[in-house]
Amino acid sequence: MNFLVRTLVTAVALWLSDLIFDSLTILPEWDDGAGSYLLALLGVSLVFTIVSSFVKPIVSIISIPLLILTLGLFYLLINAFMLWLTTWITGQGWFGDWGLEVTGGFWWYIWVALILAVLQAIVGAFAPKKD
Repeated sequence: MNFLVRTLVTAVALWLSDLIFDSLTILPEWDDGAGSYLLALLGVSLVFTIVSSFVKPIVSIISIPLLILTLGLFYLLINAFMLWLTTWITGQGWFGDWGLEVTGGFWWYIWVALILAVLQAIVGAFAPKKD
């Protein structure tokens, strides 16, 4: 249940980030309106949640010295890397022609990762907690 809530919170945060940033685009496979956009949004949020669940803890443990040295600021770079990894995975065409695209380079990944983390925290505060 917790994984489903995290995926839905990520979907809402990605949708809000897509509204805020012009450089972030969620690409639906079909161009038939809101239904394909919603499916692409849920697919991208599922991939992002899986990447954050499995890869992020490993990268965080490996980078503990840098996290201590930068007083946690390196965590923003880790979040940007998770976003880049999600764009890479969804852009491979393994699942079809849908995916996440961030144009503009490294700094846009940092900005989108920062806003995405803030929005996940805000939306997650209203999400139901597990007992």
